[in-house]
Amino acid sequence: MVNPAATCNVARWLSIIGIGEDGVDGLAAPARRLIAQAVLVAGGARHLELATSLIEGERLPWPSPLQLAFDQIASRRGEPVVVLASGDPFNYGVGKQLMQRFEPGEMLCLPQPSAFSLAAARLGWPLQDVAPVTLHGRALEGIIRHLTPSARILALARDGSTAAKLAALLTSRRMGRSRLTVLEAIGGPHERVRSALADEFDLSDIHPLTTLAIEVEAGPDAPLIPLSSGLADDLFEHDGQITKRDVRAVTLSALSPRPGELLWDVGLGSGSVAIEWLLRHGSLCAVGIEARQDRADRAMRNALALGAPELKVVVGRAPDVLADIAPPDAVFIGGGISEEGVFEGAWSKLKSGGRLVANVISLEGEARLIDLFNRHGGELIRVAVSRIEPVGRMHGWRQAMPVTQWRVTKP
Repeated sequence: MVNPAATCNVARWLSIIGIGEDGVDGLAAPARRLIAQAVLVAGGARHLELATSLIEGERLPWPSPLQLAFDQIASRRGEPVVVLASGDPFNYGVGKQLMQRFEPGEMLCLPQPSAFSLAAARLGWPLQDVAPVTLHGRALEGIIRHLTPSARILALARDGSTAAKLAALLTSRRMGRSRLTVLEAIGGPHERVRSALADEFDLSDIHPLTTLAIEVEAGPDAPLIPLSSGLADDLFEHDGQITKRDVRAVTLSALSPRPGELLWDVGLGSGSVAIEWLLRHGSLCAVGIEARQDRADRAMRNALALGAPELKVVVGRAPDVLADIAPPDAVFIGGGISEEGVFEGAWSKLKSGGRLVANVISLEGEARLIDLFNRHGGELIRVAVSRIEPVGRMHGWRQAMPVTQWRVTKP
């Protein structure tokens, strides 16, 4: 086992110390020594107050934005500096931002149990069976993708009002019988644990530092978000500009989302492809490009309703607006492939090894895809779907317009 005191040398000048609601009483001796010896101690005002009896050096409360403090920290490189953080700094904490500025070899991290670990311990929930979510600084709707029958969810609250808002959301989605447990100031002298059913939620005076535990009970008609691609079309608000369910499933397969990737959805429409891309994994990102404001607004409403509030929408016409967007790992062109410069603009920004998928239904669009196929290779397929519909008192097959799809990987 590495001795923290021995590793805190000139190379590891920056110590990131997790502190709980029990303050210095919960800190091990090495953490206490590091705080006492630091020439600069940075952290939230609450963290600095919790450790006030140990701090002898300069104090740096976090400014807004947080990154403004990093220059001051960097100016002390080689001197002992401490950053205080809640619980585990690398679990939805400041550790991630610090890693973007400093090297791992410069840092020593001494974590405490995270809020998720403390809440799971209080409830007796195996942490590996729980969906951890943060609602701090993020849209409440982000939790929707996790709302499945019998699911157990732990969520970091934004503030004391989050619990009531979450109860209202659960009730509106016909999950009012879900139990919502509010764990306030866990691990400290003011800890309190209370619970209520979502549709009977009446808890008040909730501490701003709160973890919420949800035991989901869904009604028979509750709108659930499955793990599969190809969500039902009627889950999306649209004006007819939507990639239909069966074709969408094929399209998502061709786009092949991988963790951490960015999608451009050119001709966003209802946002169905970009939203389903985001639902595949929490690390995925998507930017929708849409010329019409009404469709852009509609796509964002769909994203919120389906639990993908991280969708970014750029209102404007491709290729004019493409230059200022981060290079994508994948591109979907659901409309406008025949318009001048659309393909070229997207292709030039697509990363090497990235995938581009384009769908068309017109002969002119198909001619364009054949030309691109001849020049860039890839794969052309045609998707034809038939559905049973009434024919008088009987039933017959009605074929939808076939979709030609081109899929290609950039060298």
